[in-house]
Amino acid sequence: MSKNKLPSRLSTSVACVLLLLTTACSQGETKSAQSIDANKASNASAVAASNNISTLRIGYVGSSEPTGPLGWAKKKGILERELQKAGFKNVTFARFPNGPDLNEALVAGKLDVGSLGDTPAIVLRARGVETRLLRITQFNTTAWLVAKKNGARSLAELKGQKIATQKGSYMHRYLLGLLAEAKIAKDVKVVHLMTTEAKAALERGDVAAYATSSDLGPFLKSQGFPVIDSSANHKGLSGTSLVVATESFLAKQPDFPNKFNGILTEAAKDLKANSEEYYQYHAQITKYPIDIIKVSLPLKQISEEPLPAEGVKLVEGTKNFLVSQGLAKSNFKLSDWIVNKQQR
Repeated sequence: MSKNKLPSRLSTSVACVLLLLTTACSQGETKSAQSIDANKASNASAVAASNNISTLRIGYVGSSEPTGPLGWAKKKGILERELQKAGFKNVTFARFPNGPDLNEALVAGKLDVGSLGDTPAIVLRARGVETRLLRITQFNTTAWLVAKKNGARSLAELKGQKIATQKGSYMHRYLLGLLAEAKIAKDVKVVHLMTTEAKAALERGDVAAYATSSDLGPFLKSQGFPVIDSSANHKGLSGTSLVVATESFLAKQPDFPNKFNGILTEAAKDLKANSEEYYQYHAQITKYPIDIIKVSLPLKQISEEPLPAEGVKLVEGTKNFLVSQGLAKSNFKLSDWIVNKQQR
């Protein structure tokens, strides 16, 4: 999603590990996110409540601007207004094309808060990186399996062929689950391909099918690419979008989860109350037609509460699946990851 350049890089070994954490990214970006795009809020009289933290550093996986409740809070001025009240003079936004870069920034101490997909967030936590889950911003996010034109029309017809997806993303988790359900996991080759390259690869016939994101799926369908399947047809295979924060930051800002969740709840409610305005904003940011956005993002998927029960169940299922597949290094209790009650 963004092209943001971080001031420093991790060691090659750590960077290689984090490469496995790729998540869903925007379809309008082709470069790695590597430069921090800061949006400074107006000066406030107060300094952040503890440890003199005056700048909040937020990373997100997305387009030129964040979408969903976080993006809406930023656009409508809710974020700036309420964070100033909380004592933050400045807010910076760093945008990334996928999970690995954002995770790298969290590990390197370059971010305080990250907005990303469930799979990379879970895998990072499973490696022992000290983050806390603050919120589920969206749940039941649909993944799609789209075939090349004049190609397969069913899962069975994909046997012996190559299927691509953005590895480590919620689409990857969907694809693996789908292949396991169909008992053809050993009969196909799954390869990594960034979402931005999917349409061209399908047109060239480089891959037989592509497991893609909630918005690119309907867009490719509108372009004449046949849809073989979607996660909406399978219980537990859809994705969630999460907000996490580093434990080191929360130790200095124990009241932050409650304040930040209040901001995102207000933004989610305002977003739904002004749905047409929001859809226009989302379409402008992602460069997809508004009718595609309305299909890809039913507003019932946007959570007004921090931890909706259905979303928590999806996250738990995704965690267990990643552990069972050896994609997450270790298991952990979701209750231990969720920010504690005192912080909420």
